[in-house]
Amino acid sequence: MRNWVTKFWRSLSAGGLVVGTLFFVASLTPTLVPRTYLTQGVLSGACFAAGYGIGVAWRWLWAYMELPEPRERFLLALKIAVAAICAAIAILFLWWAAEWQNSIRQLMHLEPVTSAHPLEVCVIAIVTFLMLIALARLFKRISRLISERSGRFVPRRVSNVIGFTVAILLFWAVANGVLVRYALYVADSSFATFDALVEPDRAQPTPQLKTGSAASLVSWKELGRAGREFIATGPTASEISTFTQKDAREPIRVYVGLRAADTAEERAQLALEESKRVGAFERSVLVVITPTGSGWIDPASMDSVEYLHNGDVASVAQQYSYLSSPLSLLVEPEYGSEAARALFAAVYEYWTTLPHDRRPKLFLHGLSLGAMNSERSVELFEILGDPVQGALWSGPPFESRIWRSITEHRNAGTPAWLPRFRNGSFVRFMNQNGETGPADAPWGPMRIVYLQYASDAITFFDYRDFYRRPEWMDAPRGPDVSPELRWYPVVSMLQLALDMAVATNTPMGYGHVFAPEHYVDAWLAVTDPQGWSADQIARLKQYLAARGRM
Repeated sequence: MRNWVTKFWRSLSAGGLVVGTLFFVASLTPTLVPRTYLTQGVLSGACFAAGYGIGVAWRWLWAYMELPEPRERFLLALKIAVAAICAAIAILFLWWAAEWQNSIRQLMHLEPVTSAHPLEVCVIAIVTFLMLIALARLFKRISRLISERSGRFVPRRVSNVIGFTVAILLFWAVANGVLVRYALYVADSSFATFDALVEPDRAQPTPQLKTGSAASLVSWKELGRAGREFIATGPTASEISTFTQKDAREPIRVYVGLRAADTAEERAQLALEESKRVGAFERSVLVVITPTGSGWIDPASMDSVEYLHNGDVASVAQQYSYLSSPLSLLVEPEYGSEAARALFAAVYEYWTTLPHDRRPKLFLHGLSLGAMNSERSVELFEILGDPVQGALWSGPPFESRIWRSITEHRNAGTPAWLPRFRNGSFVRFMNQNGETGPADAPWGPMRIVYLQYASDAITFFDYRDFYRRPEWMDAPRGPDVSPELRWYPVVSMLQLALDMAVATNTPMGYGHVFAPEHYVDAWLAVTDPQGWSADQIARLKQYLAARGRM
């Protein structure tokens, strides 16, 4: 064991240790979401490994160019000195890590932490680093083995290229073709089983106009877990009436789960027929919803618009996946957009046949992956002759095409985290503090609102953060972004990738968790309900916020 440790120590690169330590220190600085010691340890280990790899690559390039190198004895002494200095620097910055994390927690109204748990972070980081370095050395050994075999037939430098290329292809094939596919198969089976479970405390609805009832075209079991939650948890007419002190209608909610039909087109047609059956096209407002990857629809998003329109609202959605949004985005992004487009096309085609004075106003809505797929469901040139009335897209992922285009072409001087686009008559952005531009500015015939928080990494992650500073870090910063946040090449992208994975672990109103009161502001801008005073709106926000915490 001692010989193995000594051999491993001698094999380490002094340059790799220096760059790795710099990356380790940078990983302790804050980004968008508070971290636990577990996530911090994994992140710091991955960053140290990335920095170490860059240091080793630099050392290889130096040797490849046949530049003079110091003697072995000097290198060993240098390595010991470098390791001691690096350890001292790491300990010093670990001491400051709690303060950095508190700079985010304070903005999100969380209790401050008294310690960053430096010992736990170090242990987890070391384990993570060792696992990654072992993987890298396995790659090197396989590459060298293939190079030696091919070197019998081709020149040495050619055989090196062959070995490196074949090793990459082999690792990619194993990772993508075996590990990832198996992991996704297990995840899909697990999510599918969970989705099929019927909650004992959630009984099948008895009113015939409810989707999933005995009279429905979609059975209660076929709705899936997310669909049953959506149908069963909405406000009733009596609840709305009690709050508004006006006669209210029972909101209509239509949902079609994955088990209801084999294809997206068949499910879309089933959703249309169910919508006709329950009278969805006889309401004043109709919302076509694209759910998240797992089929979930944020209750706060629909509760708010149903209260604002006194229950005279119908909404329709169809499920397209069992997986969570990040996994769906990774493995089946086109399938989600296909399902969203099929549903919109079916509803829109029928809606355009109805008399203009007797059909509902038509809106689109989606959260997270649902926002991106809802964007993809409609092409502007296809609806110019008879446009929909608008859309509310919440927390659009960074790959959302329309969102990215509008953000990149925003008005000069407006921040990337809350841009202003032209005169604001077509699209506006909103966050915790309201919308861009004056609220009484005139709208055009179509109203599109993006609801997003500056602390949402799912929206603001970008692969280009690997090598360039993102514009949303420029001053002024979002109200929920730490002033201590800094950009570091490579490290910042890894930090934001982790933030994206845990973006739903924030308090409501930050990260990727949207507060009911902010949905109220967004739906007010999109659907323009009448008869609400400022005091009534404030009371509704308080009521829905309390309801959301129950």
